[in-house]
Amino acid sequence: MSSVQQKLLTPLAAAGPPEPPRNKVTVVGVGQVGMACAVSILLRNLPDELCLVDAMEDRAKGEAMDLQHAIVFLKTPRIVGGKDYAASAHSRLVIVTAGVRQAEGESRLDLVERNVEVFREIVPQVVRYSPGCTIIVVTNPVDVMTYVAWKLSGLPERRVLGSGTSLDSARFRHLMAERLGVHAAAVDAWVLGEHGDTSVPVWSGASAGGVGLRTLHPEIGTHADEERWAAVHEAVVDGAHQVIRLKGYTSWAVGLSVADLAESVLRNLGRVHPVSTMVKGMYGIEEQVFLSLPCVLSGGGVAAVVNVPLTVEEAARLRKSADTLWNIQRRLKDLVKKE
Repeated sequence: MSSVQQKLLTPLAAAGPPEPPRNKVTVVGVGQVGMACAVSILLRNLPDELCLVDAMEDRAKGEAMDLQHAIVFLKTPRIVGGKDYAASAHSRLVIVTAGVRQAEGESRLDLVERNVEVFREIVPQVVRYSPGCTIIVVTNPVDVMTYVAWKLSGLPERRVLGSGTSLDSARFRHLMAERLGVHAAAVDAWVLGEHGDTSVPVWSGASAGGVGLRTLHPEIGTHADEERWAAVHEAVVDGAHQVIRLKGYTSWAVGLSVADLAESVLRNLGRVHPVSTMVKGMYGIEEQVFLSLPCVLSGGGVAAVVNVPLTVEEAARLRKSADTLWNIQRRLKDLVKKE
């Protein structure tokens, strides 16, 4: 007896294995940040399959089921979830948000060492099932964890990047736009270096409506600036802390910023984003450090790095940012050896 499906459909192709997805995205870690990334990516209609992976299997399956119930409103026909990385096979892009939170009184190095152990479980599994993927690391401290993911994956450096200062730069543009009375999209400005306290605001290249702000106000961002524009960058550095104090965690802004990066990779757009990448040999940096510079993102990950002309002071601050990261990374060499 024919099934309802057989009565409904007349196949035009010979029976065989289903065609693998072409734009599959996997999100590892289904906490607040991971789900903000997942939802933001779905709303941009980017993947033809979304996979959610988490050590807490019920949580991953529950989040996947919740989204499955909304597939009629989306352009992604398949959403799966669980803890088995086999479900992530054939991913074109893998976004890693999983990691442990910093405990009270815990040093940054202690946090990194605990997250390295998490990545030692995650990264080899990701690469095993999706050897051709590009990895975007979101887990903090993101620059160091991007270095860790690169070391553990064995992938080319261009295919492992961190979300870096993408969100810092978005906050920077938003806060500058509020002071100028324009939309944030009208402001072109970068925050580079570490995603953290030593990040570098590039005042020398900031513009609004195509007008360089230093042509209007040469002291902008300096100690001699009576308008105190440096306070904008201070607010950027403190931005996450303020959100956490108010709502307990950050999620939506980072999710939307990661979706923007994902779109450039999945659609091979060649747009420029400030993301964490290998910077050895640039701006006098001699160590294997990952930090944010403006990068051209395409289908294979980081296609190129934009050579931004920095002032002497900005370049020095960038090197200081690199030194801060290297002082942590150099103590992780034995932990990140690929087995």
